[in-house]
Amino acid sequence: MSPLSLTNHYQGKRVLVTGHTGFKGSWLCEWLLALGAEVHGFALQPPTNPSLFDQLELGGRIARHHIGDVRDAEAIQEFVRDTRADFVFHLAAQPLVRLSYAQPVETFSTNVMGTVHLLEAVRLAARPCAVVAVTTDKCYENREWLHAYREEDAMGGFDPYSASKGAAELVIAAYRRSFFHEASGIRLGSGRAGNVIGGGDWAADRIVPDCVRALQRGEAIAVRNKVATRPWQHVLEPLSGYLLLGTALAGNKELPFPADTYASGFNFGPGLESNQTVAALVQEVLQHWQGSWEDCSDPAAPHEAVKLNLATDKAFHLLNWQPRWSFTTTVAKTMSWYHSSFQWTSPAECQAFTATQIREYCAG
Repeated sequence: MSPLSLTNHYQGKRVLVTGHTGFKGSWLCEWLLALGAEVHGFALQPPTNPSLFDQLELGGRIARHHIGDVRDAEAIQEFVRDTRADFVFHLAAQPLVRLSYAQPVETFSTNVMGTVHLLEAVRLAARPCAVVAVTTDKCYENREWLHAYREEDAMGGFDPYSASKGAAELVIAAYRRSFFHEASGIRLGSGRAGNVIGGGDWAADRIVPDCVRALQRGEAIAVRNKVATRPWQHVLEPLSGYLLLGTALAGNKELPFPADTYASGFNFGPGLESNQTVAALVQEVLQHWQGSWEDCSDPAAPHEAVKLNLATDKAFHLLNWQPRWSFTTTVAKTMSWYHSSFQWTSPAECQAFTATQIREYCAG
């Protein structure tokens, strides 16, 4: 993958992003703008304050910024019909495991029926396009085994969030097989990413933002599940995979196979050395910001997976995709963004720093 090859595919193209006000959605919009795309966003209001979306002032920089809910079938149908997108990236979701225990109905309705509504809107619009629906590594039936999950492994999920994403993958597969055949001109793939970190994530109940808030206040970082192992990756890693998959579905001639080959699910995870415990992640964070952490494990806490990692052979062999940043580089880039953010006095500084990290990632 090279920045040039992506530019050739997105320059001047209409791109619809659901969930564009979120953390990953904001990074994606910033990258698409750099690639010369015409970006149309459909999402709820930014979910946090501060939010990366507002820090980057994306509301005034993309072609269309629409506040809407993917649970509203008519609203998303109208937006998809009017946008006439060449590419669709579906990121809108309820993304938090622990919140899904408190709000299971909202989680299922957003993640499952929201996906149904988006794909139905694409079907009804009947316009050829490439669609990348984003789910998660937690869509797999987690058996707490050591080997990495592959795309053909069973969908599942212990908690409402994980189950909703497994169900979303079943919806995606059903729409692909039932409606988005070759004659439709609509090609649908899904992206399954690991635990994403990076500057600009201000969500509650996520380890890196929790670290930053605690360190900023001069407090010890409260760690609730120190032995949980996750495939930590910088946000730009899966986004590069989504963007590359989008070009593949649109018929990227630089790739080795016909476009229909790519209408399936793809894992986008980090290298094996990035499968680290939460404790190891926090220790690495403290290499860049002086502080301490404390073990706040709660035996009565809601269940969360302990072991989880992804095999990315398919993305490597079919898309020529592989992760670029190591675990230490990922944490260093993330903490550099946060450190710098407390010094910025204008959105232009946030835009410049974020754009620089995108260029650094593309440079390898």
